[in-house]
Amino acid sequence: MAEWIRACGLDDCPPGKLLGVRSGDRAICVANADGVFYAFEDRCSHQEFPLSEGGLEDGTLECAFHGARFDLESGRPVALPAIRPVKKYPVEVRDGGVYVEV
Repeated sequence: MAEWIRACGLDDCPPGKLLGVRSGDRAICVANADGVFYAFEDRCSHQEFPLSEGGLEDGTLECAFHGARFDLESGRPVALPAIRPVKKYPVEVRDGGVYVEV
């Protein structure tokens, strides 16, 4: 059964930044693209490197390891070497925090 968890406070992940957080055994990458928050499994589908160590550019999340890029809206790969999407989680901003449905 899915549940909502508080991943971080709004100030913990400023615009243009990524933040890696844990919820139990789940690693989550929170992305702040100019005030719009996204959340993904914090693992590149190419070689399982933490996406939270990468960067944001032009509506994509880039893995720092091999440069794979993923669309922020869908999690689909938009640049090689990744060919599989990354898991994307629903996000809500409320009560000064970023909540992720896991």
